[in-house]
Amino acid sequence: MNKPARRTAALQADPRIEDWFAARDWQIFDFQREAWAAYANGESGLIHAPTGTGKTLAAWFAALDHWLATTDDIDATPGLTVLWITPLRALAADTTNHLEASAAELGLNWTVERRTGDTKSHVKARQRRKLPSALVTTPESLSLLLSYPEHKNLFATLEAVVVDEWHELLSTKRGVQLELALARLRSLRPGLRSWGLSATLANLDEAADALTGGGPARSIRGLIPAETRIEALIPDTIERFPWAGHLGTRLVEPVIAALEAAETTLLFTNTRSQAELWHQALLRARPDWLEQIALHHGSLDRDLRDQVEAMIADGRLRCVVATSSLDLGVDFSPVDQVIQIGSPKGVARLLQRAGRSGHRPGVASRILCVPTHAFELVEIAAARRKALAGEVEAREPLAGALDVLAQHIVTRALGSTRDGGVEANDLLAEVRSSRAYRDLSDAEWRWTLDFVTRGGTALSAYPEFRRVEQNGDRLQVTDRRIARRHRMTMGTITSDAAMSVRFVKGGRLGTVEERFIAQLKPGDVFLFSGRLLELARVRDLTAYVKTATRKNRQVPRWAGGRMAISGTLADAIRALLEAARDGDYGEPELAAIRDLLEIQRRWSALPAADELLIEYVTSREGRHWFFYPFAGRLAHEGLSALVAWRLARMHKASFRFSVNDYGFELVTRSKVDFSDDELRAALSPDNLVDDLMACLNAAELSKRAFRDIARIAGLVFSGYPGAHKSARQVQASSGLVFDVLTRYDADNLLLDQARREVLERELEFNRVHAALARIASQALCVTNPPRLTPLGFPLWVERVASQVSNESWRDRVERMTVQLEKAADK
Repeated sequence: MNKPARRTAALQADPRIEDWFAARDWQIFDFQREAWAAYANGESGLIHAPTGTGKTLAAWFAALDHWLATTDDIDATPGLTVLWITPLRALAADTTNHLEASAAELGLNWTVERRTGDTKSHVKARQRRKLPSALVTTPESLSLLLSYPEHKNLFATLEAVVVDEWHELLSTKRGVQLELALARLRSLRPGLRSWGLSATLANLDEAADALTGGGPARSIRGLIPAETRIEALIPDTIERFPWAGHLGTRLVEPVIAALEAAETTLLFTNTRSQAELWHQALLRARPDWLEQIALHHGSLDRDLRDQVEAMIADGRLRCVVATSSLDLGVDFSPVDQVIQIGSPKGVARLLQRAGRSGHRPGVASRILCVPTHAFELVEIAAARRKALAGEVEAREPLAGALDVLAQHIVTRALGSTRDGGVEANDLLAEVRSSRAYRDLSDAEWRWTLDFVTRGGTALSAYPEFRRVEQNGDRLQVTDRRIARRHRMTMGTITSDAAMSVRFVKGGRLGTVEERFIAQLKPGDVFLFSGRLLELARVRDLTAYVKTATRKNRQVPRWAGGRMAISGTLADAIRALLEAARDGDYGEPELAAIRDLLEIQRRWSALPAADELLIEYVTSREGRHWFFYPFAGRLAHEGLSALVAWRLARMHKASFRFSVNDYGFELVTRSKVDFSDDELRAALSPDNLVDDLMACLNAAELSKRAFRDIARIAGLVFSGYPGAHKSARQVQASSGLVFDVLTRYDADNLLLDQARREVLERELEFNRVHAALARIASQALCVTNPPRLTPLGFPLWVERVASQVSNESWRDRVERMTVQLEKAADK
């Protein structure tokens, strides 16, 4: 028998918890007490507080305090009470250790375990019989649990779900998958509490709405003044005509000096390739630090990453070179400095990474940003302005993804086999209780049901697509083969097929994308896991390697490296350039590149916020047109194709183009001039969708997007363990299905979803539309500079680097740089 919950006006916690904080000389913050009281009252909500100020303790001790207040047997071991969702498997072990340790220190007999793809099979089998008091898991593993017939009993005592780093899941299909799983848990446990934790989020109301399915939600803000020191490493000499990556690792010496001044440092890069290069550069500069510098990114073997994380926690490392694999959650209190290589590209990312240092109340977070080209100094200054003003990016929740819904229907039908299936109407009501599907139409629901039960119009003749049996209003899965395949492929994470990398004599290093290995031949050398490796052979999706002695090497390029500046950061960049235009160089980073910006202003212009700068330059290649909307790389890819297509319809011309975060270049051999009216027409937001789809290879882009949709929706199967299909085979399978549906079922809703995802994800349609709408109200500032400007030069380099030429593109760039520098000196 449980005691009634006690809660006083002073929001006093159980004495064990009060003493636990006092023993560490830690202050209990008001937002933590507010969370404990809200939990005790049965509420759900979102806890939004800076990194390192105690969000985890606010949520975890809320559950422990409530249990202490309501149980008659403090020495008992409760059944599953708290389900803790983490976005990354890498966080699960650390989170489990922290929750388990704090419960034990309070003298509680709670069991805390984790369940992810890395969990041993015998542990998973035991958990299917009985879950611990608190389970740390991922969205994918939670959905897998819901697919088992015994899931009702497993979650019968669940009181609360805590979603850590909710902002990382929001606006992704993983977040949609979790919303559906939470809807199921709420149907099993109507009084279920749902709490989300986040440090960097602007749209809190939407985030809470998605978390609770529209239910009442308490928004708790941890207004703890956490000092964040954001500085830029300013090079001694700055080239006036920079290009992306031209600094490379040239700033390694001042970075070494920064490492020497701190005990422990996390050095973040934006890509795994860049992490490999910087790790190698640091070791070349300081070979005596071999045992003090480590590498950490998502493609490395899990055991290697665990070793690195343990060494960080123990203070045994001077520096860890990492990617987003260490952005989140893990409490590395020994780290007193963070270094960011390159622009953070977003304000939230900058704050998230800065929060890895200090990472405890009362200790300042410090981040040193190292530019990879001169214009990134502007981005760093812009990000600091927004960060200190508390302006971060919003994460818009996704809605209506039918591929995720189709997968969930199979999951629910599979998990209800002991009950004779799930009632279709009950399942519809459950699905619509989530924010992602609250506007799901009856027609969309009927279509999705037909898709999972018959395969839809075009695939109904193939038994393998009849995954769910419908008997009257009940849905169930009885075929063991279908059940096995579904459980193996559940989830929404899609990527190019990965190949395992192993030494010839044994020992696994991690994974590299198949398309990179496909470009190599035996004997080729590449850099991976911080080592120079020589490819020996490829067999059964495994690349066997040995240590290389030759220095010439390639670096793997992983998918996901196309990171664009956020809209929030772009606005701040435009504001700083306008300030420089008016002679305001107040930020130290702007003062450092004043000469560069003055050349841009003299030869062309520095755009004001209410202007669109357009430059045209004539060279031996023809006429170069440079446009600077500052809408981000991905949006500029769509804009460049759109504007080129529209201009070509006005004047007979063919264009080549290049893009970066600031703008795009169009080059034509025809030395054609465009009037302001023609430029306005090319930049019009009118008829945008049709024109975008017409100017691009829309069918090919949709086919590529459909590949991921087909995998999530269960249309293609990547193979059983030990017999995985290659990326080429999966691509061919999904391409064949795409062609069949396009020909025989043109109204298939998954095809429509693929087109929408091309617009929204590949081309950032909303951002393209917003940029064109803004341009419509701006003045056109069209200039004809005598040569490439500092803004135009990196776009020219981007295009030259992508061209196949007998001439070294770097030599060509160096010659052009010398010419421009001489002109600037005059």
